Parts: sequence; structure tokens; C-alpha cells
Amino acid sequence: MPECDITVVIPALHEGPNLIALLPQLHRVLGDQNIGYEILVITTEGDRQTSDAARQCGARAVDQTRPGYGGAVQTGFTSANGRYILTMDADLSHPPAFVQDLWRARDSAEVTIASRYVSSGSADMPLGRYVLSRTLNVFFSRGLSLPVRDVSSGFRLYKGDAVRNLPLEARRFDVLQEILVRAYALGWKVREVPFRYGARRYGSSHARIVPFGVAYLRTFWSLWKLRNSILAADYDDRAYDSPIFLQRYWQRSRFRHITELLANQGIVLDVGCGSSRIISRLPPGSVALDILYRKLRYARKFSRPLVNGSGFSLPFPDERFPCVLCSQVIEHVPKDSPILDELCRVLARGGRLVLGTPDYGNWEWVATEKAYSAFAPGAYADEHISHYTRRELVDHFERCGYALEATRYILRGELILAFRKC
Repeated sequence: MPECDITVVIPALHEGPNLIALLPQLHRVLGDQNIGYEILVITTEGDRQTSDAARQCGARAVDQTRPGYGGAVQTGFTSANGRYILTMDADLSHPPAFVQDLWRARDSAEVTIASRYVSSGSADMPLGRYVLSRTLNVFFSRGLSLPVRDVSSGFRLYKGDAVRNLPLEARRFDVLQEILVRAYALGWKVREVPFRYGARRYGSSHARIVPFGVAYLRTFWSLWKLRNSILAADYDDRAYDSPIFLQRYWQRSRFRHITELLANQGIVLDVGCGSSRIISRLPPGSVALDILYRKLRYARKFSRPLVNGSGFSLPFPDERFPCVLCSQVIEHVPKDSPILDELCRVLARGGRLVLGTPDYGNWEWVATEKAYSAFAPGAYADEHISHYTRRELVDHFERCGYALEATRYILRGELILAFRKC
């Protein structure tokens, strides 16, 4: 089918009466927006009542390929033809009129959540369910460092390219948290807009407390590992405010040392910028480069020019920048790679090179890395394939005609050097 503006995905199980009431309203709302749309009702093969109601009201019934709410959502993502995908419940707890609000907010983020728990939002539900919902949301948002108050809302608008190929594993309602963590891991922007959640019209919820709780705990653990690994696009930025004192101290010390060494050096090329908060302190005209799109997507928040490229072949002319920064990169690539030559090539004569890497000549770093590997197995320690020492780097750059101007350390482990190109 040809691409349309928006696909509405409605997971539905035994929801025929609700769909008869919902779908005509939804058609009117979408028609008023003057956009191309399709409505997919995702259900099981044997649920004839739901399938018949969908077809009767001008929607396409799609049999889900995997079980559970999570399977229905993933079937909807892969079946959708829209540039945007909106998910909503079939039970009329998600008012069709609010689709207009989500659609108006479509350019502000890749994931827009209709949120019950931000200011001006509300939820009409029994007290016991309300307490359980709020507890669940606080547990996941704080435990996974998600800056989202309503992580369990299924009323969402997605940019299609952001979610169509997500490798989702959760089969129950915990898929909603998984989508958010994977979206953050890929650097997509998430935004909440307030809405009023109402009671369902007919029938009862299909969530069951015991399997619901077991699935959430299992999913939390797997998402926690992803959220705190280097695969997360915002890993570097979040580490600056880490609840772990040593990690927070380390990141803030790096930030302070590097920004001091960059001060008054002119525009900067930051090679392998990641999602570090240092990007926000680069002077106007500077450029941040990384090979990973997910890091650059996240780094949009720093409002600096971003370039996708490799440190092995920098897409800039010779002697283009008066200052070049390369922090925590060279240990991740082979020593025979051309990265050091490329840093020198694009640095202007008389310019400053700021280079950061662990010092494997000091026992303090060797001990720190072993401890880091044991307590944070998904973090950077396992990625260090080249081990440098201060003496090795100083000798290399002095042979290349550079003058050493500064040496900084973080707990005698991380080494930060500043050279002047003579």
C-alpha cells in the first residue's frame, strides 16, 4: 500500500462494542485534519467479533503474528504504512478528539506521549488502580533514569522510522517501557503532553496482576542493563549526573579539565564526541563529529553543528581547525589506525590538540578498569583494545614536532594531554 500521513494502530481483543463506538469518532477527527490516514485494528485470528466490527467501521483488521499486547503493537508497527504511527486503546479511555493534540505536536519529538501524570493531566480510575499505576511509573522512570512521568501510557504518536524496526521482546504491556528505553538508546527525542484519561466504555481490562507484575520485573532487569550500557545514546551525558559518586566525580573532572584546556583556543573539532556534555561548551563555530548516529541524534539538544563521520578519514581539509579535541576515543581503535595522523592533519599550525585516554602505565588505572569491568560489565572497559601510556604518547607527538603544554589526570587513571603544533 502507498505511504500515508498517519497510521492509527489499535490493539483490540474482544472489543467489538467499543470499536463500534470509537471508530466513527476517529474517522471524523482524522478527516477534519485533512490528512491521509489508515486505521489498523490488531487482533487475534479467532476474534471474529473484533474483526467484523473493524471492517464494518472502515478499519483494516490485522491478525497479530505474536501473542499478547506487545505482539499486537509490534504487528501494528510492521504493518503500518504511515509516516507517523499512533497507538491507542479500543476501549474509549483514549478520547479520539485528543488525536488532534498529538498530531499538532508531531514535529517536537519522535515519540509523543499522551500523559496522565504531567501538569494538567489526569486519570479517571479507581483508587487502587491509580496507586498501582503511579507506583509502577515512578519505579520505572526513576529506576531506568527515564525523564518521563507516564511510562505506561499506550496513547502515543511515533515517527514511523523511529519504531518500525525496533527489536521488541516484551509480550505484555511492559512493551511500552521497552519502546521508550530503546528509543532513548537510539537517541530519539521523547515528549509528554497532558491529557485526561477516562474510564473504559464496555468490558474489562485484559491486564492480570500476577503475570503483569512478573513480566514487568523481568523486563525491568533487561532494560536496566541496556539503559546503563554504552549502547544508550545518552550514556555520556547521564553519567555527568550519575547517582554513583565515583562516576559522577570522574565525568565532572573530565568536563572541567577539558573545558579549561579548550578555553580561548578558537573553534574546536571534537572527534568522537559521543553524547558528552562537553559539546555544550564548545565555542560558536565548533563542530562535533561521531560515527554513531544514535549519539548524534541525542546530541541535537546541545545546539552545535554535528557531523557523522569516522576519525579514520575526517571530512575536513588540512589545517582547518585551530583546536582539535579527541577524548576517550583512541583506546577503542587499533594502534595502527590512521586516527592520530588525521587529528594532526586537520589541526592548524600553531593550534592545540587535546587528547584524552586511560594511562595504562599507571597501576591506578589498571585497578580501576578491573573494578569497573566487574561492577559495570556493559560499560566502556571491555571496549578498550589499545593501551597507551603517557610516555608513549608524549614521545610520539614530540617526534611529530609537537610541544607538550599540559598534563592532567583524573585519579591517576585517565590522562588528558594538551599539545601545541609547532
